[in-house]
Amino acid sequence: MYRVFEALDELVTIVEEARGVPMTSGCVVPRGDVLELLDDVRDAIPAELDDAQDVLDHRDELVGKAQHEVEQSLSKARSDADRMVSEAQHEAERMLSEARVRAERMVAEAQDQAERTVAAGRQEYEDLVGRAHAEADRMVQAGRANYERAVEEGRAEQTRLVDQTEVVQAAHNEAARVLEVARTEAVRLRGECDAYVDGKLADFEDLLAHTLRSVGKGRSHLRGPAVASAAAPFDYHD
Repeated sequence: MYRVFEALDELVTIVEEARGVPMTSGCVVPRGDVLELLDDVRDAIPAELDDAQDVLDHRDELVGKAQHEVEQSLSKARSDADRMVSEAQHEAERMLSEARVRAERMVAEAQDQAERTVAAGRQEYEDLVGRAHAEADRMVQAGRANYERAVEEGRAEQTRLVDQTEVVQAAHNEAARVLEVARTEAVRLRGECDAYVDGKLADFEDLLAHTLRSVGKGRSHLRGPAVASAAAPFDYHD
């Protein structure tokens, strides 16, 4: 490498000391000396520089190949990412569909349960009302029978007393007393019947109201208006 720099210095000296060409910026140099120095420079350049150029050329090839592989990797990564996003969307849609089906099934089951509860409450209400009416009729019939029996007894006693002239006034008084007692007993029995019926109906109305409130709480998260519309036909007014 030292000979390269030495030859270059000699070339510079030749050019600087060369005779100039009039009216131009050119000069006249000895061709043989210049060519000889250029041959020395070319011979003095080590072969490693040529190998280095080959390495540089190979580097460019490697860089191009690496860039191509990077582009392919990026393309594959984009494709994989798009595929994964699509699969995730399909999976999310599937899970959403299953959740919607489960929710609809739960709503239907809750609605069926509420309707069964309301139907059971209505049946129990009707049974209680029927039993209350039957008990009231029985008590009324018993009161009426007692009343009629008392009246008949009073009339019989009145007739017997009328037949006995000495106790006619006493018979009238006793008959009046018996009739009053019979009327009082009939009124009492009727009041007891009414109180019994009213008590049974009040107990059942409280039970039915509690049942409907429980059903309404269960269905308010699903279909609030549905419970109200289902419960409306069962309201009882005395």
